[in-house]
Amino acid sequence: MACASVLLAGVSHVPALAAEEVVAADTIADADAAPAGDSQEIFVTAQKIEQRAVDVPITISAISGAQMRELGVSDLDELSNYVPGLNIQEQSANNPGIVIRGITSDSGSSQQAARVTLYYNGVDISRSRGAYQDVYDIERIEVVKGPQATLFGTASTIGAISIISARPRPGFSGELTAGLGNLDQRLLSGHLNAGNDVVAGRIAFAWKKRDGYVENLDPVQDDLNGQDQLGVRGSLRFTPSPDVTADLILTYDRQRNPGTAFITNRVPPASQTGVFGPAWLGGSPLSKEVLGLSKLGLHRDVYDANFTLAWDFADDWTLTTVNGYREFDSLEVFDADGTRAWFLEFAEDAKGHQINHETRFAYDNGESFRTSFGWNFFHEKNSQTVPFSSDQRVFAACAARPGPLCIAPDGSVPAAAVGAPIPYRSIYSNRGENDSYSVFADGTWTPTPALELTAGARVLIEKRRSGYVSDVPNALNGRPLIANQVSTRGELYEVEDSFSALLPRFNILYRLSDRVNAYATISKGRRSPTVQIAARSTAAGPVPAITNIPEENVWNYEAGLKGSAGIASGSIGVFYQKYDNFQVNRTLDNGTTVTESAGTASNLGVEAELSLRPTSWLRLFANGAWIDGGIDDKAANGVYAGDRFRLQPKVQASGGFTIDAPLGGDLRVFATPSVTYRSRIYFEVPNTPEISQEAVTLVNVRAGISFADRYELAAFARNLLDEDYLLDAGNTGRAFGFPTFIPAEPRLYGLQLTARF
Repeated sequence: MACASVLLAGVSHVPALAAEEVVAADTIADADAAPAGDSQEIFVTAQKIEQRAVDVPITISAISGAQMRELGVSDLDELSNYVPGLNIQEQSANNPGIVIRGITSDSGSSQQAARVTLYYNGVDISRSRGAYQDVYDIERIEVVKGPQATLFGTASTIGAISIISARPRPGFSGELTAGLGNLDQRLLSGHLNAGNDVVAGRIAFAWKKRDGYVENLDPVQDDLNGQDQLGVRGSLRFTPSPDVTADLILTYDRQRNPGTAFITNRVPPASQTGVFGPAWLGGSPLSKEVLGLSKLGLHRDVYDANFTLAWDFADDWTLTTVNGYREFDSLEVFDADGTRAWFLEFAEDAKGHQINHETRFAYDNGESFRTSFGWNFFHEKNSQTVPFSSDQRVFAACAARPGPLCIAPDGSVPAAAVGAPIPYRSIYSNRGENDSYSVFADGTWTPTPALELTAGARVLIEKRRSGYVSDVPNALNGRPLIANQVSTRGELYEVEDSFSALLPRFNILYRLSDRVNAYATISKGRRSPTVQIAARSTAAGPVPAITNIPEENVWNYEAGLKGSAGIASGSIGVFYQKYDNFQVNRTLDNGTTVTESAGTASNLGVEAELSLRPTSWLRLFANGAWIDGGIDDKAANGVYAGDRFRLQPKVQASGGFTIDAPLGGDLRVFATPSVTYRSRIYFEVPNTPEISQEAVTLVNVRAGISFADRYELAAFARNLLDEDYLLDAGNTGRAFGFPTFIPAEPRLYGLQLTARF
């Protein structure tokens, strides 16, 4: 299991990602104003109480906002380079793939539950198309590895990522950062904080814009894989007494990004220049009318409201209530065939809202016993609508796989020159409405000063409702243009079911010394059953096609050591996981994605982290993971037998150092170079070499000078050596004989100037 370094220095100057380190909110000085070299004891709130990091017997890695700045991390996918066992793939803000210990959660279907739960200020935001959250003015990000059912309301199968924004503080302070870089990068971000011990407010924002790094030869479309996003957050803290703290946080997140570079290597220009050269993605000439946007790209808006109240209502007792509402509206238009042809032009229109409420009571007498218990309610309602646009002449030429009538050697589309266009459109939509009710309890007993025993469980009851509707007209040949698409003729098909589960966890902590602990964990995780509905054809006409996929269960076993001695601190751990009814997504030859069981799976891994601080101005850090996970190699698991989990490397590692040294007077120099390594990953199951990425090594660096404790000039470079590698492969086009490939970011570099007051 992953346990990160237990670092004992100040959070604003810790380069390594410290596992089990969640800095308690009331112990954090303003990270933006903390003086260099300042140190403090690190406390954690991983188990909903404040503890020393080494005393927490569960697996959580955490990084502060200041650490992210040191590493040059400005997005969640960049963060995953430095957390062993975590991988995050961002095809676009509409489609993040989050992987913990080889287990992926990225399905866009409204009917399927997430495996990896994403939390924003204590509230579940895991629905894939609404999950992306820009990271600016962040207090910390926690990565929980392994099921911990009593801590998370929707019972994440294998882990969770928790984003905690910076809270208002007494006093007046602020920060403003402006940046420029290659590909016309522009950045403007900052915050303003004002208030007193009773009422304090904070406004934070980030605007990021960058041209696409894949040239699009189409004269009408924009370059691909660019960025244009804005985030604004307002926070209000009310502390009427030392016993009561209330936080209200309102967030707006917006993306207007250009299109995603789905590039096929079957036809020009990629067949001549490779998938890392220019692309020609023309989209649909009826894009605005049929797909919703005039060009390829993403139009996404997210609104989030959060209210949290903590009340120390009696000696040793605390009540905490967390309430949230999130609404998202995301429309992405994409060229699924990756060619100039008007062939496979799709959009995905995802909408939804989520409501969350949790109340938790906690008791801690400071001696031999502590407990927490409470309840949670979670509701979500969402839809995923997929319109399709094509020219029947071109489709007929291209559907038989790439050939000269589809795309000629000079890149032209011969079929488009024969007669007038024959437009075709279809649409289908899947819908989901889910309610989850749960109660939980957790207790820790310390029979001796050296031994701590924890046990808890969550009882979960959920109701899942799914719907499907489609309008698929016949083409000139009397059949739907995409084979096996079935029209419900506009009728909504619906189905519902209810489920329950008991999810336990057990933890042991043994103190070998005041600074070194051993621990072990047994816990159960669960991914909800999929109540799946679509349509199928019969002689009498279309009828509902209902396929219930059983719940996915995992038993998680882990043990490890963590602690510190002298200049060194770190951890090492091992985990083993056993799955039944392992759920996978498969793209059918009609372009739709279904969920099915791949049978049993298992996962064995070792993760370790190390941090060294030989001097006050130098820190060295390293971490690594070996994870051998996949679907069990036995005949009962069919075509998936023996496959590795998708998006999970067998080996990943990173390392680097941070220098933060005085040059005299009030001038300081800082630098954090780092190297990350990832072995081969497969983008799909069943695994194929073509739909994979070989080992990748990346070099990143951030360095600069600071002066007067207020100003900072920093230069950064990501992918310094300009390595070519893939972000994703396969995708919708693969079902039609046009597998597509998405290049990852090339070298990005720039300058940033920060002023604090």
